[in-house]
Amino acid sequence: MIVSEIVELDKKRCKVFIDGEYAFVLYKGELRDYCIKQGAEINESVYEEIISVVLSKRAKLRAMNLLQKKDYTEKQLREKLVEGQYPEKLVDEAIEYVKSYRYLDDERFARDYITYRISDRSRARIIQDLVGKGVDKDLINEIANELYDEENQDPELSQITTLLNKKHYDPKNCDFKDKQKIMAFLARKGYSMEKIRKAMELVTSSDY
Repeated sequence: MIVSEIVELDKKRCKVFIDGEYAFVLYKGELRDYCIKQGAEINESVYEEIISVVLSKRAKLRAMNLLQKKDYTEKQLREKLVEGQYPEKLVDEAIEYVKSYRYLDDERFARDYITYRISDRSRARIIQDLVGKGVDKDLINEIANELYDEENQDPELSQITTLLNKKHYDPKNCDFKDKQKIMAFLARKGYSMEKIRKAMELVTSSDY
């Protein structure tokens, strides 16, 4: 194996290419320690030590540090590690490592997200958000069904009613055009027309 190119990534780190292909990122001090120079040969034992010991540990620590600061879905954490220039194999290892300790758990992430947002965001918007974060849609729906069933009152009706009040919706003095504008506004927020009409009916009857 020949070190075909070394490209400075920043003041401290360099990207190393072996046999014309990207291999890994090392600190400049590590390049000196392992005698890695452009055009020089790198033996297999050194390569394996860099990958299996140095960078494997670094990728796992990076994953742990990221999760200590905030919760991530698997997709989000994978993207952060890829941004860190870790080889795909090490990204996979780091993901499996943190998952084994349940530091990374899409089910828990989705449950916490839905619980936090259930009172102020439409179900459709919540599902859209979580799908965008990489959570499996079937898993989202399963958790959403469970959590929405636990609600004594339909949270979306409560949210729509609050928005209607903020928009000063007055069914007695609202003409067709104004009503359509309000309904379009609510639909853009992810509420179904069925829920919107029901909430409007409840406001009209003053039973809600």
